[in-house]
Amino acid sequence: MTGNDEVAFLVDAALQGDHRAWDELVERYMPLVGSVLLRYRISGDDASDVSQTTWLRLVEHLGDIRDPNALPGWIVTTAKNEAFRLLNGRKRTIAMDPLEDWKTRADPAPDVDARLLSHERHLALLEGIEQLRPGYRTLLLLLLADPPLSYDQIGERLGIPRGSIGPTRARALAELRGTPALRAFLDSYRSAKEK
Repeated sequence: MTGNDEVAFLVDAALQGDHRAWDELVERYMPLVGSVLLRYRISGDDASDVSQTTWLRLVEHLGDIRDPNALPGWIVTTAKNEAFRLLNGRKRTIAMDPLEDWKTRADPAPDVDARLLSHERHLALLEGIEQLRPGYRTLLLLLLADPPLSYDQIGERLGIPRGSIGPTRARALAELRGTPALRAFLDSYRSAKEK
C-alpha cells in the first residue's frame, strides 16, 4: 500500500469511527502542527489550545476532505489560522499593571458617562454569565479566578481533559456573546454611538 493509499484508508477508517485510525492520523501529522507552533513561537497552554482546536476542526471537517493527499496542507493551514486567531486576540489586549497607583494615571477620575458605561457593561457581563449553561459558567469563572489556576487544576476540578479547555472556552465565550443580556447591552451601546 502506498503512502497516499494508506492515508486514504486511515481517513476512511476514522470516518467510520475507528479510534486507532484516528490516533494514527494524529500521530502522523502532529509534527506538522508542532512546526506551526514553533514558527509562531507559541508554547505552553496556548500551544495546547491551538493544537487541540486544529484537531477539533479536523474532526468536524474530515468528511469534507475529498483528496487525502491534501490532508497535510489542510492541517498546516488550519493550525496557522488558529495561531493567527490566538495572536490577533493578544493584540486587542492592553497590558496594564493592576498594582499601578491610580493617582499616576492620566485621568484618575473618569467622567460620569464612562463610569456609568463601565457599570452597565459589568452588570451585563454578570447577567450574561448567569444565563450560560452551568458547565460553561463554571469554566469561565475558574479561568477568571484570582490567583489564576493552571489548565491542569481547572481540568481536574471540572473532570475534563486539559486539552479540551481551550476549545470549550471558545465555545463558552461565543455563547456568552449571544446571551440576551450581552446582546441587549451591545445593541444599546451601538445605537448610542450612532447618535
